[in-house]
Amino acid sequence: MGTRLYTNAILTVLAALLAVIAFRGPVPVEAAGQRSFDLWIEPGVTSVRSPDGQMQVQGKMVVDRLTGDIWGFPTGAGGPYPVDSTSATPPVSKPVYLGKFDFASMKK
Repeated sequence: MGTRLYTNAILTVLAALLAVIAFRGPVPVEAAGQRSFDLWIEPGVTSVRSPDGQMQVQGKMVVDRLTGDIWGFPTGAGGPYPVDSTSATPPVSKPVYLGKFDFASMKK
């Protein structure tokens, strides 16, 4: 009789703890030190011109909607991604800082 009471007590405690976990639901987590991005990528390609005027090529324009920073990623051939037909390895397009949208100054 004593072991049956012990077993029922343990099972009741386990069921209660599982119910607490189930009703509490998932806890949202966020990685520490990670920068979250909210990027908008311009459809198609556009002319990417560096602010100093030394470079003007076709590329993709990307806007960081959290900060307003505008970046251009040169693609070179006018396509939606970088192409280098002289190399067997895929090219990497380095961003060019183009400017900033001042979202904070927008008023209703």
